[in-house]
Amino acid sequence: MTTTWPYLDVHQSRTHEPTPYEYKLAATLEEVLTKDGHELADVVRGLNARQVHAPDGAPWTEESFRAEMNRLGA
Repeated sequence: MTTTWPYLDVHQSRTHEPTPYEYKLAATLEEVLTKDGHELADVVRGLNARQVHAPDGAPWTEESFRAEMNRLGA
């Protein structure tokens, strides 16, 4: 993080506090990225293997993961 003015703290760009779903997704993504790999297919497979599904309750696909990351601004 830069300390020169002006800078944006990541928390300043939030429109709301993370929901329990968002916290769970973030924690699981951290685990998947640490243990399973960084490729999109690895992430989708890791989330589905851990039973952390997409917002609609369906298993993740590469397309649904991209859409959710876009919605979350990640």
